[in-house]
Amino acid sequence: MTPIITATELMSESAGARPPVLLDVRWQLGGPPGRPAYGSGHLPGAVYVDLDTELAGPPGAGGRHPLPDVTAFGAVMRRAGVSGSTPVVVYDGGQGWAAARAWWLLRWTGHRNVRVLDGGLAGWEGPLTTEVPAPEPGDFTPVPGALPLLDADGAAALARAGLLLDARAAERYRGDVEPIDPVAGHVPGAVSAPTTENVDADTSTFRSAEELSERFKKLGALDAAEVGVYCGSGVSAAHEVLALEIAGIPAALYAGSWSEWSADGTRPVATGPDPR
Repeated sequence: MTPIITATELMSESAGARPPVLLDVRWQLGGPPGRPAYGSGHLPGAVYVDLDTELAGPPGAGGRHPLPDVTAFGAVMRRAGVSGSTPVVVYDGGQGWAAARAWWLLRWTGHRNVRVLDGGLAGWEGPLTTEVPAPEPGDFTPVPGALPLLDADGAAALARAGLLLDARAAERYRGDVEPIDPVAGHVPGAVSAPTTENVDADTSTFRSAEELSERFKKLGALDAAEVGVYCGSGVSAAHEVLALEIAGIPAALYAGSWSEWSADGTRPVATGPDPR
C-alpha cells in the first residue's frame, strides 16, 4: 500500500462504505500551536492529536521529541477511534513533518493501513467544519517494532557501515548555524539530505516515486546495506523515512536525532560539507 493519499482519493474514500479514521496533527516547529487552527476548521470527522504531548514524550535525555510511552500512545489512538482493522489517514497543515511522525508511530507500533494526506490541509478543496467529533473508541493495541528504530550507538554504527542521512537544512548539517540545539554540526559519517528536497516547493506534495528513487540513489541509498535517517528531534526525519518508503527503500529512524546526540558531550561532532 502506498503510504500517501491524494485529497481527491481521500474525498472519495470518505464518502465510501469504509471511510478512514482522520487524525489532524497540525504542528509547526516554533509555533503557532495546532489546536487553535483545528478549532477554526478541520476535515469533517477529524480528531486532533497533539504532537508535543501525544506523539512525543517529555523532552529530556532522549531529545526534544522522544518517542511517547507506548501505552499512553495506544490510549490516544483508541480515543481517536483507531482500531487495528480500520484505515487511518493523518494530515497536518501542509509541511508533512507532523503527519509523517504520526504515520511512523502507527506503523512502528503495528498498524498496517495508515497514510499521509499528500500536501496536507493546504491541498484540501472539500468542506471544513468546526464541529468536534466524538468517535466510538477503537481497539488498536500498539506493539512496537514493526519498523526499524535506531538509538545513538546504532546511528553511529550505521554512519560507518551503511548510510545515515541527515534530514536537516544543509546549513545546520554543516554547522554554519544552530538555532535550536546546543552544538552545531552533524553525526560523523552522516550524509546531508534535506527533507525539503523530497517535495515540490510550491505544493509540499511528494515528488514522484521515480524522482525520489533517483534522488536517494545519488545519495548512495541503493548501494548501502542499511539506511537510517535523523534530523533535529526525530520529526522531519520521519518525513524522510516516508519519502524513502515511497521510493521503495526501507529505512530506520534515529528518533533522538541531533537533539539527543548533541546533548551528550562524549559524542563526536563533525562540521563542514563533508560527512567526516
